[in-house]
Amino acid sequence: MLYISRNYAKPSPTAIRLSRDFKVLPYMAERYIKMLGVEGAIMLLKSIQKPPEKAIRCNTLKISPEELERRLSRKNFVLKNIPWTRTGYWVEGGQYPLGATLEYLMGYYYVQSAASMIPPIVLNPSPRDTVLDMCAAPGGKTCHLADLMENKGVIVAVEKSRDRIRALRSNINRLGVRNVLMVRMDVLKLATKFRERFDKVLLDAPCSGEGLLAINHSRRTCRSLDDIFKMQKLQVELLRTAIKLVLNGGTIVYSTCSIAPEENEFVVNQVLNYGVKIEEIHSPIAGDPGFTEIFGVKLSKDLSKCLRLYPHKHGTLGFFVCKLIKES
Repeated sequence: MLYISRNYAKPSPTAIRLSRDFKVLPYMAERYIKMLGVEGAIMLLKSIQKPPEKAIRCNTLKISPEELERRLSRKNFVLKNIPWTRTGYWVEGGQYPLGATLEYLMGYYYVQSAASMIPPIVLNPSPRDTVLDMCAAPGGKTCHLADLMENKGVIVAVEKSRDRIRALRSNINRLGVRNVLMVRMDVLKLATKFRERFDKVLLDAPCSGEGLLAINHSRRTCRSLDDIFKMQKLQVELLRTAIKLVLNGGTIVYSTCSIAPEENEFVVNQVLNYGVKIEEIHSPIAGDPGFTEIFGVKLSKDLSKCLRLYPHKHGTLGFFVCKLIKES
């Protein structure tokens, strides 16, 4: 367990000024200064004043990217391919909202942020794999995994919320996914029933959403530092559970839509003595490396192999991805 004094987030006069200028909490501005420097923090805070480009992922279980491009272009949508995936597009224009087209209702595409497409690609499941999606709803990444697996193999998608599992079921049905077993339960209890059952595990963990400030303005003022550390405790539990469930030699991808080191590098650092190692992410997107020292805390040097995305640098939502291998 990492023990750290909360004094690192005590706001300086500069942080207080930035918090007023950009309508975020002072402790957040202080942390951004320590993470990115004053100029970097200003660029980040400026970037969240406008929403990111809308994005979709083509569902190749039902349609080819080329045919989807043709159909949407006839509705005056302008599609620009996302460099790190052939099936992802940034989208502008259009006669209708993206969630109201016939193509959407037919399951030809999923409305999804560009950054959210990265974890399934990094996990890289094969049609022969048994995969666990630990926090599956609303199903964007689950359905992406099924697409990558050509609707073969098995995906166990776990979600404990009755309301959220309805959204998961709806998306699975709409996109024509057939290789998913949905389970409504607390995924932390799964390790009491199974051990070392899965070839690959995706843990897109619940988090503070500190990478979503550009689209959810309430998150700029509704989360305290204590909230972030509470999330960290849950994230560590979830990641330790993932380690118990994956086979020796298997892969875990841990991701969050947060730029907070407390929810990312600090979490991964706490499980590195549980028989896992960090593997380099070979991603077409050139993100920033993970922190190996931040807020006065030295962390494993291997955390530099993780991937960080920022809106002001990479044109995406804030995001973090780490790839872990369970050692035999």
